[in-house]
Amino acid sequence: MTIHFVLGGARSGKSRYAEQQVHQLAEAKAKHYVATAIAFDDEMKARVAHHQQSRGDGWQEHECPTALTDLLSQFSTQDVALVDCLTLWLNNVIYNEGDTLEETKIKSSVEALVQALSKTQADIVLVSNEVGLGVVPLGEVSRLFVDHAGWMNQAIAKVANEVVLVTAGLPLMLKLEQEG
Repeated sequence: MTIHFVLGGARSGKSRYAEQQVHQLAEAKAKHYVATAIAFDDEMKARVAHHQQSRGDGWQEHECPTALTDLLSQFSTQDVALVDCLTLWLNNVIYNEGDTLEETKIKSSVEALVQALSKTQADIVLVSNEVGLGVVPLGEVSRLFVDHAGWMNQAIAKVANEVVLVTAGLPLMLKLEQEG
């Protein structure tokens, strides 16, 4: 079991890079695409369709806006799963909290995800946005999201075997732990 963590900004090429990693890991394994996005409008539906078309056949697709920890526990050593993307998953977790914005629930969701990753038997490739390079957002909920996305990325990077930052389509290896 290996955990590959791919970070980058919007349109950086991180999803394409992550898909290439899955193809290299898959060989005789089943490829799973775990989509965390919720297509609320026509523009998002078009983005989802574009991702599906560019990815091609041979993937088992799972729509998983929030129940990611449960889904990860179902994968075995015969699976490679691509989770695209963790920042959308976090957004969904925060959105589900509604007006309460209970930070303890957000933190416990991230902690549960980290625990699920440490227990999974599958090879996992995770995609997330690096949100710490921009300006500090104006609204409270936006700042809450950026803070928790940064903390989530740090927690995932800690348990990942490989961490790559993709910028302008170019991967930069940040962490590489050899198996064995």
